[in-house]
Amino acid sequence: MNFNKHSFLEGQHAFLGASKYHWINYDENKLAESYSKYTAAQKGTILHEFAAQCIRLGQKLQKSHKTLNMYVNDAIGFKMTPEQVLLYSDNCFGTADAISFRDNLLRIHDFKSGVTPAHMEQLEIYAALFCLEYKVKPGDIEIELRLYQNDDILAHTATAEDIVPIIDKIITFDKVINKLKEQGS
Repeated sequence: MNFNKHSFLEGQHAFLGASKYHWINYDENKLAESYSKYTAAQKGTILHEFAAQCIRLGQKLQKSHKTLNMYVNDAIGFKMTPEQVLLYSDNCFGTADAISFRDNLLRIHDFKSGVTPAHMEQLEIYAALFCLEYKVKPGDIEIELRLYQNDDILAHTATAEDIVPIIDKIITFDKVINKLKEQGS
């Protein structure tokens, strides 16, 4: 049999695809809710890409109390680097939306386009990853973390007491995962 070629779809996944089969049990309302979340996630990805480009280009947005505008303008004002990967190991890494480190101040900002409440722990993990990758002791620096969501900014000054336990857990859990990999688990 000669199968039809669909090369433009290779590597992609349909919303109503087989690999995400749960939709066959949905009613129309659940489908609409799920599709709404799916499109919101896609929009969030596009907004993150747009914000990163604005920051890289130094293109400020109109001053307002809108989440995106505040996030972009603050990141530019603080001369931050957008979409920076922070790496401890193959088992533990993450991408900070915006980060800077100068004058002994680590600043990490996170842009949230969704309505699900964000958690500061995500930014604390980024801070721990930064300290691990760049061999910086969290007690030797100041750490300011900001979440931008729902037209508001949540700011948190993290301390060594916040970050050191996360660093310890990353190191320990990385070792556990590596042992499991060696054992073939």
